[in-house]
Amino acid sequence: MSSSLGKSATKFASVQTIVFAEIIWAVLALLFFLLFSVADPGKDRESWYLLGTAVFEIAAFASAAILCFRNWLSPQIVSGRRVWLGIGLGMLFYVLGSILFTVWEVGFNQEPDVSPGDFFYILTYLCLGWGMVMAFADRRLNLELWQWGVVAGIAAVNIALATSITIAGNAQDAPQADLFGIAPVSAQTAPVKPQKPVVASPKPSTLASPRVSVTPSSSPAPQLSPLPSPSGGVAPKIPSKAEELKQPVPEWVNAIEDGLKPLKAFVNYFYVIADVFIIIIATTLLLAFWGGRFSQSWRMIAAAAFSLYIADMWLKYATSPLFPGYPDYQSGGLLEVFWVFSAVLFGIGAALEYDLSRSRRTGGRRRA
Repeated sequence: MSSSLGKSATKFASVQTIVFAEIIWAVLALLFFLLFSVADPGKDRESWYLLGTAVFEIAAFASAAILCFRNWLSPQIVSGRRVWLGIGLGMLFYVLGSILFTVWEVGFNQEPDVSPGDFFYILTYLCLGWGMVMAFADRRLNLELWQWGVVAGIAAVNIALATSITIAGNAQDAPQADLFGIAPVSAQTAPVKPQKPVVASPKPSTLASPRVSVTPSSSPAPQLSPLPSPSGGVAPKIPSKAEELKQPVPEWVNAIEDGLKPLKAFVNYFYVIADVFIIIIATTLLLAFWGGRFSQSWRMIAAAAFSLYIADMWLKYATSPLFPGYPDYQSGGLLEVFWVFSAVLFGIGAALEYDLSRSRRTGGRRRA
Protein backbone atom coordinates (compact mmCIF):
# COMPACT_ATOMS: atom_id res chain seq x y z
CA MET A 1 0.00 0.00 0.00
CA SER A 2 2.77 2.40 0.93
CA SER A 3 4.76 1.52 -2.18
CA SER A 4 1.81 2.24 -4.46
CA LEU A 5 1.23 5.58 -2.74
CA GLY A 6 4.91 6.39 -3.17
CA LYS A 7 4.79 5.60 -6.88
CA SER A 8 1.65 7.70 -7.29
CA ALA A 9 3.30 10.60 -5.47
CA THR A 10 6.41 10.25 -7.66
CA LYS A 11 4.35 10.27 -10.85
CA PHE A 12 2.34 13.26 -9.66
CA ALA A 13 5.51 15.12 -8.81
CA SER A 14 6.93 14.27 -12.22
CA VAL A 15 3.90 15.63 -14.09
CA GLN A 16 3.73 18.59 -11.75
CA THR A 17 7.39 19.34 -12.40
CA ILE A 18 6.92 19.17 -16.17
CA VAL A 19 3.89 21.45 -16.12
CA PHE A 20 5.61 23.88 -13.78
CA ALA A 21 8.74 23.99 -15.96
CA GLU A 22 6.65 24.59 -19.10
CA ILE A 23 4.79 27.46 -17.43
CA ILE A 24 8.03 29.03 -16.20
CA TRP A 25 9.46 28.85 -19.73
CA ALA A 26 6.36 30.54 -21.15
CA VAL A 27 6.55 33.32 -18.54
CA LEU A 28 10.24 33.90 -19.26
CA ALA A 29 9.51 34.08 -22.98
CA LEU A 30 6.72 36.59 -22.38
CA LEU A 31 8.99 38.78 -20.26
CA PHE A 32 11.73 38.61 -22.90
CA PHE A 33 9.33 39.69 -25.64
CA LEU A 34 7.80 42.43 -23.51
CA LEU A 35 11.14 43.93 -22.52
CA PHE A 36 13.01 43.80 -25.82
CA SER A 37 10.50 43.46 -28.69
CA VAL A 38 10.05 47.23 -29.11
CA ALA A 39 12.72 48.40 -31.54
CA ASP A 40 13.98 51.96 -31.82
CA PRO A 41 12.41 53.94 -34.68
CA GLY A 42 14.42 53.60 -37.86
CA LYS A 43 16.64 50.83 -36.48
CA ASP A 44 16.60 47.09 -36.96
CA ARG A 45 16.25 44.70 -34.08
CA GLU A 46 19.52 43.45 -32.66
CA SER A 47 20.71 40.01 -33.72
CA TRP A 48 20.97 38.87 -30.08
CA TYR A 49 17.25 39.51 -29.63
CA LEU A 50 16.33 37.51 -32.74
CA LEU A 51 18.60 34.72 -31.55
CA GLY A 52 16.91 34.80 -28.14
CA THR A 53 13.43 34.47 -29.62
CA ALA A 54 14.65 31.52 -31.69
CA VAL A 55 16.09 29.83 -28.59
CA PHE A 56 12.77 30.16 -26.74
CA GLU A 57 10.85 28.67 -29.68
CA ILE A 58 13.30 25.86 -30.46
CA ALA A 59 13.62 24.76 -26.83
CA ALA A 60 9.85 24.78 -26.30
CA PHE A 61 9.11 22.77 -29.44
CA ALA A 62 11.98 20.35 -28.74
CA SER A 63 10.64 19.57 -25.26
CA ALA A 64 7.13 19.14 -26.68
CA ALA A 65 8.50 16.72 -29.29
CA ILE A 66 10.20 14.64 -26.57
CA LEU A 67 6.99 14.44 -24.51
CA CYS A 68 4.92 13.51 -27.57
CA PHE A 69 7.37 10.76 -28.58
CA ARG A 70 7.19 9.43 -25.02
CA ASN A 71 3.44 9.03 -25.47
CA TRP A 72 4.02 7.34 -28.82
CA LEU A 73 6.38 4.80 -27.26
CA SER A 74 3.97 4.02 -24.42
CA PRO A 75 1.59 1.11 -25.17
CA GLN A 76 -0.74 2.36 -22.42
CA ILE A 77 -1.65 5.62 -24.10
CA VAL A 78 -5.42 5.89 -24.44
CA SER A 79 -5.90 8.28 -27.35
CA GLY A 80 -3.72 6.19 -29.68
CA ARG A 81 -0.02 6.06 -30.46
CA ARG A 82 -0.48 7.36 -34.01
CA VAL A 83 -1.92 10.57 -32.60
CA TRP A 84 1.22 11.40 -30.68
CA LEU A 85 3.49 10.19 -33.45
CA GLY A 86 1.97 12.75 -35.80
CA ILE A 87 2.06 15.57 -33.25
CA GLY A 88 5.62 14.67 -32.21
CA LEU A 89 6.83 14.69 -35.81
CA GLY A 90 5.17 18.06 -36.27
CA MET A 91 7.04 19.45 -33.27
CA LEU A 92 10.33 17.99 -34.52
CA PHE A 93 9.93 19.43 -38.02
CA TYR A 94 9.15 22.82 -36.51
CA VAL A 95 12.46 22.68 -34.62
CA LEU A 96 14.36 21.93 -37.84
CA GLY A 97 12.51 24.70 -39.70
CA SER A 98 13.25 27.24 -36.97
CA ILE A 99 16.94 26.33 -36.99
CA LEU A 100 17.21 26.89 -40.74
CA PHE A 101 15.18 30.10 -40.56
CA THR A 102 17.42 31.43 -37.77
CA VAL A 103 20.56 30.62 -39.76
CA TRP A 104 19.12 32.52 -42.72
CA GLU A 105 17.93 35.49 -40.70
CA VAL A 106 20.68 35.89 -38.09
CA GLY A 107 23.62 34.12 -39.70
CA PHE A 108 23.26 35.42 -43.26
CA ASN A 109 21.21 38.54 -42.39
CA GLN A 110 18.70 37.69 -45.10
CA GLU A 111 14.91 38.12 -45.30
CA PRO A 112 13.86 35.86 -48.18
CA ASP A 113 10.28 35.39 -49.33
CA VAL A 114 10.72 31.62 -49.00
CA SER A 115 13.51 30.05 -46.96
CA PRO A 116 14.57 26.39 -46.74
CA GLY A 117 12.94 26.31 -43.31
CA ASP A 118 9.52 26.67 -44.95
CA PHE A 119 9.73 23.09 -46.23
CA PHE A 120 9.96 21.84 -42.64
CA TYR A 121 7.16 24.18 -41.57
CA ILE A 122 4.98 22.63 -44.27
CA LEU A 123 5.81 19.17 -42.93
CA THR A 124 4.89 20.47 -39.47
CA TYR A 125 1.35 21.27 -40.54
CA LEU A 126 0.95 18.04 -42.46
CA CYS A 127 2.07 15.86 -39.53
CA LEU A 128 0.19 17.92 -36.97
CA GLY A 129 -3.03 17.74 -38.97
CA TRP A 130 -2.63 13.99 -39.50
CA GLY A 131 -2.05 13.38 -35.80
CA MET A 132 -5.06 15.41 -34.73
CA VAL A 133 -7.30 13.71 -37.27
CA MET A 134 -6.18 10.32 -35.93
CA ALA A 135 -7.57 11.33 -32.52
CA PHE A 136 -11.14 10.78 -33.72
CA ALA A 137 -10.61 8.73 -36.88
CA ASP A 138 -11.35 5.47 -35.05
CA ARG A 139 -14.15 6.97 -32.97
CA ARG A 140 -17.62 8.19 -33.77
CA LEU A 141 -18.16 11.90 -33.32
CA ASN A 142 -21.37 12.36 -31.34
CA LEU A 143 -21.63 16.13 -31.62
CA GLU A 144 -24.92 17.85 -31.12
CA LEU A 145 -26.43 20.25 -33.59
CA TRP A 146 -25.32 23.37 -31.72
CA GLN A 147 -21.78 21.99 -31.53
CA TRP A 148 -21.66 21.54 -35.30
CA GLY A 149 -22.95 25.10 -35.55
CA VAL A 150 -20.05 26.33 -33.41
CA VAL A 151 -17.57 24.49 -35.61
CA ALA A 152 -19.15 25.92 -38.77
CA GLY A 153 -19.18 29.46 -37.34
CA ILE A 154 -15.54 29.35 -36.29
CA ALA A 155 -14.59 27.93 -39.68
CA ALA A 156 -16.47 30.69 -41.54
CA VAL A 157 -14.96 33.50 -39.47
CA ASN A 158 -11.41 32.19 -39.83
CA ILE A 159 -11.78 31.53 -43.56
CA ALA A 160 -13.03 35.10 -44.10
CA LEU A 161 -10.21 36.57 -42.00
CA ALA A 162 -7.47 34.53 -43.65
CA THR A 163 -8.84 35.18 -47.13
CA SER A 164 -9.02 38.95 -46.68
CA ILE A 165 -5.44 39.15 -45.39
CA THR A 166 -4.15 36.88 -48.17
CA ILE A 167 -5.93 38.78 -50.94
CA ALA A 168 -4.55 42.07 -49.63
CA GLY A 169 -1.03 40.66 -49.57
CA ASN A 170 -1.24 39.12 -53.05
CA ALA A 171 -2.75 42.28 -54.54
CA GLN A 172 0.35 44.17 -53.47
CA ASP A 173 2.70 41.71 -55.16
CA ALA A 174 0.72 40.80 -58.28
CA PRO A 175 1.00 43.04 -61.36
CA GLN A 176 -2.15 44.95 -62.25
CA ALA A 177 -3.89 43.77 -65.38
CA ASP A 178 -4.54 46.03 -68.36
CA LEU A 179 -8.20 45.21 -69.12
CA PHE A 180 -9.66 46.22 -72.50
CA GLY A 181 -6.53 48.18 -73.32
CA ILE A 182 -7.11 50.57 -70.40
CA ALA A 183 -4.38 50.83 -67.81
CA PRO A 184 -5.40 50.89 -64.13
CA VAL A 185 -5.74 54.23 -62.40
CA SER A 186 -2.53 53.76 -60.44
CA ALA A 187 -0.61 53.24 -63.67
CA GLN A 188 -2.13 56.19 -65.56
CA THR A 189 -0.20 59.42 -65.76
CA ALA A 190 -1.37 62.93 -66.43
CA PRO A 191 -1.15 64.00 -70.06
CA VAL A 192 1.93 65.96 -70.86
CA LYS A 193 1.35 69.29 -72.51
CA PRO A 194 3.31 69.73 -75.74
CA GLN A 195 6.04 72.27 -75.54
CA LYS A 196 7.48 74.31 -78.32
CA PRO A 197 10.92 73.16 -79.35
CA VAL A 198 13.66 75.53 -78.41
CA VAL A 199 16.24 75.99 -81.15
CA ALA A 200 19.57 77.12 -79.85
CA SER A 201 21.71 79.28 -82.05
CA PRO A 202 24.91 77.50 -83.01
CA LYS A 203 28.13 78.77 -81.59
CA PRO A 204 30.73 80.05 -84.00
CA SER A 205 33.37 77.75 -82.61
CA THR A 206 31.20 74.73 -83.27
CA LEU A 207 30.64 75.57 -86.91
CA ALA A 208 34.25 76.46 -87.53
CA SER A 209 35.69 73.20 -86.24
CA PRO A 210 35.24 70.20 -88.60
CA ARG A 211 36.30 67.69 -85.89
CA VAL A 212 33.30 68.33 -83.58
CA SER A 213 29.83 67.15 -84.59
CA VAL A 214 27.11 67.85 -82.05
CA THR A 215 24.00 65.63 -82.09
CA PRO A 216 21.15 65.49 -79.55
CA SER A 217 22.05 61.93 -78.52
CA SER A 218 25.72 62.72 -77.91
CA SER A 219 25.11 65.48 -75.37
CA PRO A 220 26.13 64.28 -71.91
CA ALA A 221 23.44 64.00 -69.24
CA PRO A 222 23.77 66.41 -66.35
CA GLN A 223 25.35 64.85 -63.29
CA LEU A 224 25.23 65.99 -59.72
CA SER A 225 28.59 66.77 -58.25
CA PRO A 226 29.33 65.75 -54.66
CA LEU A 227 28.82 68.33 -52.00
CA PRO A 228 31.98 70.22 -51.10
CA SER A 229 33.29 69.96 -47.58
CA PRO A 230 33.97 73.06 -45.46
CA SER A 231 37.69 72.72 -46.17
CA GLY A 232 37.11 73.00 -49.89
CA GLY A 233 37.45 69.30 -50.86
CA VAL A 234 34.82 66.64 -51.48
CA ALA A 235 33.31 65.10 -48.33
CA PRO A 236 33.83 61.32 -48.32
CA LYS A 237 30.86 58.99 -47.75
CA ILE A 238 30.96 57.58 -44.24
CA PRO A 239 29.64 54.00 -44.13
CA SER A 240 27.15 53.14 -41.43
CA LYS A 241 27.86 50.65 -38.68
CA ALA A 242 25.52 48.09 -40.25
CA GLU A 243 27.37 48.33 -43.57
CA GLU A 244 30.70 47.84 -41.85
CA LEU A 245 29.54 44.73 -39.96
CA LYS A 246 27.59 43.16 -42.82
CA GLN A 247 29.40 40.18 -44.30
CA PRO A 248 29.10 39.26 -47.97
CA VAL A 249 26.41 36.65 -48.59
CA PRO A 250 27.65 33.42 -50.20
CA GLU A 251 26.57 32.86 -53.78
CA TRP A 252 24.85 29.58 -52.96
CA VAL A 253 22.59 31.40 -50.51
CA ASN A 254 21.46 33.82 -53.21
CA ALA A 255 21.01 30.91 -55.63
CA ILE A 256 18.75 29.07 -53.17
CA GLU A 257 16.69 32.20 -52.54
CA ASP A 258 16.26 32.85 -56.26
CA GLY A 259 15.20 29.24 -56.81
CA LEU A 260 12.63 29.31 -53.99
CA LYS A 261 11.19 32.75 -54.74
CA PRO A 262 8.64 31.52 -57.34
CA LEU A 263 7.08 29.33 -54.60
CA LYS A 264 6.00 32.34 -52.53
CA ALA A 265 2.34 32.27 -53.62
CA PHE A 266 2.04 28.51 -53.08
CA VAL A 267 3.59 28.69 -49.61
CA ASN A 268 1.33 31.58 -48.56
CA TYR A 269 -1.82 29.79 -49.71
CA PHE A 270 -0.72 26.57 -48.03
CA TYR A 271 -0.24 28.31 -44.68
CA VAL A 272 -3.69 29.86 -44.91
CA ILE A 273 -5.39 26.54 -45.71
CA ALA A 274 -3.37 24.69 -43.05
CA ASP A 275 -4.17 27.24 -40.34
CA VAL A 276 -7.89 27.10 -41.06
CA PHE A 277 -7.83 23.28 -41.15
CA ILE A 278 -5.92 23.05 -37.85
CA ILE A 279 -8.32 25.44 -36.09
CA ILE A 280 -11.36 23.49 -37.32
CA ILE A 281 -9.89 20.19 -36.13
CA ALA A 282 -8.92 21.71 -32.77
CA THR A 283 -12.45 23.04 -32.23
CA THR A 284 -13.94 19.68 -33.14
CA LEU A 285 -11.64 17.83 -30.74
CA LEU A 286 -12.35 20.31 -27.96
CA LEU A 287 -16.11 19.80 -28.29
CA ALA A 288 -15.82 16.03 -28.78
CA PHE A 289 -13.71 15.45 -25.66
CA TRP A 290 -15.40 18.09 -23.52
CA GLY A 291 -16.38 16.82 -20.09
CA GLY A 292 -14.64 13.45 -20.32
CA ARG A 293 -11.82 12.14 -18.21
CA PHE A 294 -9.21 13.02 -20.83
CA SER A 295 -10.71 16.39 -21.69
CA GLN A 296 -8.04 18.26 -19.74
CA SER A 297 -5.21 17.18 -22.02
CA TRP A 298 -7.21 17.89 -25.17
CA ARG A 299 -8.12 21.32 -23.91
CA MET A 300 -4.40 22.01 -23.83
CA ILE A 301 -4.01 20.65 -27.37
CA ALA A 302 -6.86 22.83 -28.61
CA ALA A 303 -5.40 25.89 -26.87
CA ALA A 304 -2.03 25.08 -28.48
CA ALA A 305 -3.65 25.01 -31.92
CA PHE A 306 -5.37 28.33 -31.25
CA SER A 307 -2.06 29.88 -30.14
CA LEU A 308 -0.36 28.62 -33.31
CA TYR A 309 -3.18 30.15 -35.35
CA ILE A 310 -2.89 33.52 -33.57
CA ALA A 311 0.86 33.74 -34.21
CA ASP A 312 0.49 32.75 -37.88
CA MET A 313 -2.35 35.18 -38.54
CA TRP A 314 -0.46 37.98 -36.81
CA LEU A 315 2.58 37.45 -38.99
CA LYS A 316 0.45 37.34 -42.12
CA TYR A 317 -1.36 40.53 -41.09
CA ALA A 318 1.84 42.33 -40.11
CA THR A 319 3.43 41.59 -43.50
CA SER A 320 0.38 42.65 -45.53
CA PRO A 321 -0.61 46.14 -46.74
CA LEU A 322 -3.37 46.17 -44.10
CA PHE A 323 -0.75 46.63 -41.38
CA PRO A 324 -0.13 50.33 -40.52
CA GLY A 325 3.64 49.81 -40.48
CA TYR A 326 3.81 47.96 -43.82
CA PRO A 327 6.32 47.16 -45.28
CA ASP A 328 8.68 47.93 -42.39
CA TYR A 329 7.65 45.05 -40.09
CA GLN A 330 10.59 43.31 -38.44
CA SER A 331 10.69 39.76 -37.18
CA GLY A 332 10.32 39.31 -33.43
CA GLY A 333 7.06 41.17 -32.76
CA LEU A 334 5.29 40.78 -29.44
CA LEU A 335 2.51 38.48 -30.66
CA GLU A 336 5.08 36.03 -32.02
CA VAL A 337 5.37 34.82 -28.42
CA PHE A 338 2.25 32.74 -29.15
CA TRP A 339 4.50 30.32 -31.02
CA VAL A 340 6.23 29.64 -27.72
CA PHE A 341 2.85 29.37 -25.98
CA SER A 342 1.73 26.84 -28.60
CA ALA A 343 4.72 24.58 -27.99
CA VAL A 344 4.32 24.88 -24.22
CA LEU A 345 0.64 23.90 -24.40
CA PHE A 346 1.42 20.93 -26.67
CA GLY A 347 3.97 19.76 -24.10
CA ILE A 348 1.57 20.18 -21.19
CA GLY A 349 -1.15 18.30 -23.07
CA ALA A 350 1.22 15.42 -23.80
CA ALA A 351 2.34 15.24 -20.15
CA LEU A 352 -1.24 15.21 -18.86
CA GLU A 353 -2.25 12.52 -21.35
CA TYR A 354 0.67 10.32 -20.30
CA ASP A 355 -0.13 10.72 -16.61
CA LEU A 356 -3.84 9.96 -17.05
CA SER A 357 -3.08 6.88 -19.16
CA ARG A 358 -0.63 5.54 -16.58
CA SER A 359 -3.02 6.16 -13.67
CA ARG A 360 -5.86 4.47 -15.55
CA ARG A 361 -3.69 1.40 -16.22
CA THR A 362 -2.49 1.21 -12.61
CA GLY A 363 -6.02 1.57 -11.24
CA GLY A 364 -7.22 -1.30 -13.45
CA ARG A 365 -4.45 -3.59 -12.19
CA ARG A 366 -5.20 -2.70 -8.59
CA ARG A 367 -8.89 -3.58 -9.01
CA ALA A 368 -7.90 -6.89 -10.62
